[in-house]
Amino acid sequence: MRSTRMRTAKATAAAVVTIPLVLVGLASPSHAREASPSPSPSGTFGSGCSALSQKANTAKDKISEAAAAYPQLSQLVSATVRAKLNGTLDGKPHITVFAPNNQAFQKVTVSQLASLLSNEGQLKKTLTYHVVDKQITPNQLSNGSFTTVEGSKLTTSGSGTSFKVNGKANIVCGNIKAANATIYVIDTVLQPPS
Repeated sequence: MRSTRMRTAKATAAAVVTIPLVLVGLASPSHAREASPSPSPSGTFGSGCSALSQKANTAKDKISEAAAAYPQLSQLVSATVRAKLNGTLDGKPHITVFAPNNQAFQKVTVSQLASLLSNEGQLKKTLTYHVVDKQITPNQLSNGSFTTVEGSKLTTSGSGTSFKVNGKANIVCGNIKAANATIYVIDTVLQPPS
């Protein structure tokens, strides 16, 4: 009985010594990772992704159908239909859309929004300012300058998973895949330079 207690005590002591060593071994690599600059994300990223509910996987859908799968993009989808841009955007092979969410449209005053929606030419100009005619990867966002389909320049800045468009619109969920597009959901409606 005494030898059983001694073996149990030795095993317990060994476990008590081993656990901290294992924990120290696990802690070391994470400290090394924190010290290095954070790489660009490879998948979907952003603080707003969890709140962005979707109906289905959109990777096989053209951009207009993919955007329509997200209830938070309903105002953008409605504006795109009103501007008669669905066919144009769906017909482009590799685009990037900086998609204003519904909260972005709520920041626009009622009179500005009414004016924009009633002027098809201005609406088309504003919406195509949110589209770049090439696929933009997350690594290109840190210090990017891109020509939009509207014809003006748009800039991106930031690092890790925190990026801005034109210095004011936050990318709240990025790198969402559609069949012909990459979508970056933003919290502000961008205005093309006049």
